[in-house]
Amino acid sequence: MTERPWWSMLQSAHMAKNKTYEAKHLEDTEAKCVTAFGREQQQQQQQETRAVTNSVFLLRVFDYLFLSSHGGSSTSTATNMPSLLKFHVPLLSRWVGIFRRSEAEQDINSDENPISGECYACSTQVGAPVFHSTSCDRAHSPEWEAGAGSSLIPIQGRRGRREHEAAGEGKRRKSRRRVLDPRSKRVQRWNRAFLLARGLALAIDPLFFYALSIGRGGAPCLYMDGGLAAIVTALRTAADAVHVAHVWLQFRLAYVSRESLVVGCGKLVWDARAVASHYLRSLKGFWFDAFVILPVPQTVFWLIVPKLIREGEIRLIMTILLLMFLFQFLPKVYHSICLMRRMQKVTGYIFGTIWWGFALNLVAYFIASHVAGGCWYVLAIQRVASCIRQQCRRDGTCHLVSLACSEEVCYRLPLPAVDTPDYPCWAANATAAAAATEKIPVCLDGNGPFPYGIYKWALPVVSSNSLAVKILYPIFWGLMTLSTFGNDLEPTSHWLEVIFSIIIVLSGLLLFTLLIGNIQVFLSAVMARKRKMQLRCRDMEWWMKRRQLPSRLRQRVRHFERQRWATTRGEDEMEMIKDLPEGLRRDIKRYLCLDLIKQVPLFQSLDDLILDNICDRVKPLVFSKDEKIIREGDPVQRMVFIVRGHIKSNQKLSRGMVATCMLGPGNFLGDELLSWCLRRPFIDRLPASSATFVCVEPTEAFGLDANHLRYITDHFRYKFANERLRQTARYYSSHWRTWAAVNIQLAWRRYKLRTRGAVMQPSENGDSDQRLRHYAAVFMSIRPHDHLE
Repeated sequence: MTERPWWSMLQSAHMAKNKTYEAKHLEDTEAKCVTAFGREQQQQQQQETRAVTNSVFLLRVFDYLFLSSHGGSSTSTATNMPSLLKFHVPLLSRWVGIFRRSEAEQDINSDENPISGECYACSTQVGAPVFHSTSCDRAHSPEWEAGAGSSLIPIQGRRGRREHEAAGEGKRRKSRRRVLDPRSKRVQRWNRAFLLARGLALAIDPLFFYALSIGRGGAPCLYMDGGLAAIVTALRTAADAVHVAHVWLQFRLAYVSRESLVVGCGKLVWDARAVASHYLRSLKGFWFDAFVILPVPQTVFWLIVPKLIREGEIRLIMTILLLMFLFQFLPKVYHSICLMRRMQKVTGYIFGTIWWGFALNLVAYFIASHVAGGCWYVLAIQRVASCIRQQCRRDGTCHLVSLACSEEVCYRLPLPAVDTPDYPCWAANATAAAAATEKIPVCLDGNGPFPYGIYKWALPVVSSNSLAVKILYPIFWGLMTLSTFGNDLEPTSHWLEVIFSIIIVLSGLLLFTLLIGNIQVFLSAVMARKRKMQLRCRDMEWWMKRRQLPSRLRQRVRHFERQRWATTRGEDEMEMIKDLPEGLRRDIKRYLCLDLIKQVPLFQSLDDLILDNICDRVKPLVFSKDEKIIREGDPVQRMVFIVRGHIKSNQKLSRGMVATCMLGPGNFLGDELLSWCLRRPFIDRLPASSATFVCVEPTEAFGLDANHLRYITDHFRYKFANERLRQTARYYSSHWRTWAAVNIQLAWRRYKLRTRGAVMQPSENGDSDQRLRHYAAVFMSIRPHDHLE
């Protein structure tokens, strides 16, 4: 039995697979025919079946051609080939079109049955596979083109793709340009200005109460001051216009998505439509802003109050005014509080200084006093009106039909000191008013029989022609009452007066607890450092007295504490910035220290990288006068770079001689550490100081600890091997200067001896003594070793 060739086996396997695929699709077609779209799906399945049959036919044709070209034989294929050609030739002309149309239909139906088109990787791997067939997602399949060689490179430069991407990017930029960042400086400045405008609006609303007044023309009558009402209306409209601008800004202000608050500080939403939709759907957003700017006071005072004054409905007027205050003014206060909280949530602060917080709390307390005084003024007018009506009922000759003046709205400003009958703010019934003049003015007398209670001091205010008195005195009353928690209030048994007194007392307690408490906190924060310094000095004095320190040491301690306070104001700069990010801390210390460090000649030739590392590791030092920074023989803990002041160096030589050197700004001490760090092999033991350094005056300096200096020299050793740096270090080193001074003096003495020897010959013994002293001085002035070669 001959072995079948590999292409014959491959053909048989492929034909079996095609038959299985054909049978599977026929079963699917029979199942889909039951549905409502049976006929259409049956037609599509017939087209697919035809396409599969044609593909089988083509495979057989290709197999026949392949066998013919390679000299092989296939009896079944060769025998059936004419019949196949006879049967399939009519179909060859439309095979390509049917096959393409079937592929398009498969793309359309892929959404209905996405699983049937999945590749093996998508069906077996969890998540997005590394590689999968493009048939899984034909809508987003990548486009490829052949590059040089056998690689396939994704198309990035197609014209349609570039235009589409450019249009999308342009839309995103345009949308982002329309949306503002809430963290920007411009938006923060606007929020602060708007907050001040809201505070002004809260102070404007109670001014409407003072538009009502009691006229003294003959009999007292009620009228509305039209001039004051017009001014207050204009101010309120201007404040509302600012609020409208704020509402327009909110439609363009990005917000933080709540879904992004799981990690970090959240992500801003920059889509203009999403921002506008979010603001419109928020109850505390657009709808709350629209509610607080409704022109309720303007409508009430210009449309309702004059009509009610004409009808004599005084009690109804007061009820409407109080309800207006309750249902719009209190929501405006809550709106301002919400605005402050939102500003603090975005930036963490509002104005950034303690004094601004102090001023805001003081203004809030003043507005509360202003509101309390306005309510007190309106209730006082109601009590006067009740007194007038009560007197009219008792007196049979009183025929006042209405308490309204001849004109309910009076525009004459300033008001005349003496009223005349032709004055518009005169009683409506002039004859009856003249007849009742003797009895009705009793209602404007605080010492009369009518009980006024807490409104006694408001009688001269409600009938005053002075606008300043009308506004300032109620504010003073509210401020005094809230500050004393209502201790001076003596209300009558009238229920409204009692409720008002209770509200005043509770408001005073609440405001004192919150606002005055905040003011005390701010003042305490301002004075905290000074108080801390005072406590420290007091404790230090107690400790020095207990330990019985001598007066000289006490004076040095006091001097040092005063100098440190004058330098740092009680703040530890390094402690304040230690928790900041490393990059920010480095930049801050570079800004503070770089210019001062560059004043040190030793660091002028170093590059910025080394200077940044030095700035990050130095710390400020303060020394008082006559303080010993380091003694001779003590281990050198740090290098000290002088910024201000002078330090004296004392180095002991032979026979009790002392070499003195003065160090000023730009000099440094502790250069033994530089030799210690550069020495190889390295020795862990710190070097000993060869001199004693004492402050001649108060000195400010920077210190670089030994371990930090070792870190810098180890990592940047190539820079410290520079010839220029070596010369600079030796020139400003106190040890090298001392050694150079000793050698210069010895050389000068030798020169003097040689010049004298030319004149007179010294004795042999004297010459030997001079030589011994010379050699002794040379040996005692040891040349410093800095290991900089």
